[in-house]
Amino acid sequence: VQLVESGGGLVQAGGSLRLSCAASGSIFSMYNMGWYRQAPGNQREWVADITSGGSTNYADSVKGRFTISRDNAKSTVYLQMNSLKPEDTAVYYCNGSITYSDATTYKYWGQGTQVTVSS
Repeated sequence: VQLVESGGGLVQAGGSLRLSCAASGSIFSMYNMGWYRQAPGNQREWVADITSGGSTNYADSVKGRFTISRDNAKSTVYLQMNSLKPEDTAVYYCNGSITYSDATTYKYWGQGTQVTVSS
């Protein structure tokens, strides 16, 4: 599975961006998908995820501002980011994971897309 992010860029505080992550492969609907971010000097942190069944979870720092969604027909997961703050500046990574019946788990990462929020 290959994951390709897009949609990053430079935006002023208070603005919005929508990130996309396009996945290859024919079983995208079975994957749990997530977004992570890594700011300079910091560890990569979880932002949000969406299960294969459509359940969503968010980090407290983005709850109410970010929305994760998926379009299985397009094999794409999105992250709508509103009310952006300078502290949201980071490289954003898409993650996909799947666990098979034998408990084997596979995880995949995209190459990342830069989001910069100016004050």
